[in-house]
Amino acid sequence: MEPTPDESPRKRPRRLRCDAEANRDRIIEAARKVYRREGLSASMASIARAAGVGIATLFRRFPTRTELIAAVFEDAMEGSRAAAVAAAGRESAWDGFREYVETVCALQADNRGFAEVLTMNFGSAKDLERKRQEGFAAFTGLIERAKAEGRLHEDFTPEDLPILLMANAGVLTAAGEAAGEASRRLVAQMLRAFAVEAAEPLPPAPAPKRLLRGMVRQRRADAASG
Repeated sequence: MEPTPDESPRKRPRRLRCDAEANRDRIIEAARKVYRREGLSASMASIARAAGVGIATLFRRFPTRTELIAAVFEDAMEGSRAAAVAAAGRESAWDGFREYVETVCALQADNRGFAEVLTMNFGSAKDLERKRQEGFAAFTGLIERAKAEGRLHEDFTPEDLPILLMANAGVLTAAGEAAGEASRRLVAQMLRAFAVEAAEPLPPAPAPKRLLRGMVRQRRADAASG
């Protein structure tokens, strides 16, 4: 029997490639949601269930947990690297430092596991590891320049950024619909603490009712999903 047009040898591989790409995109999107809810320790099985694929399909696309994490956070890591390099080029190191911290905390709003990713070693994902190291090198250079300007406290260390990101993650998780305002307020407060002379005004805090409503709704949503 002659193959139908849809079953022709030329069309079959193309359809398989499309199916594989669709599976890959579905897995990445599901992993992003699961990591946001459960953190990076979430099991590969739970991600496969969320994506609606079999565990064998997931492992064909991403043989290791590290490769899946790298795919999920690739854009955020590039954004962080580019922001660090751009900040390092600023004439005022303090302005560059402040802008980089604000940018990374904003990236975290869409990528809740980003604090952990920044400190991971991605030896098997060489491109992501290169971006991580380039961003870290630019940021550490920026720290030293800002200290030399007399604008950044001498006891600030690169490890203080992941600590800030962990605090920011808690705000983003708990504040619900007021998360954006609460996060910006937290970051501004921390930048004031890092600065030798705090001159920048703080952004407004969320209105009390809005913050409380956001927290209550978020708790209810977490309870429902649990």
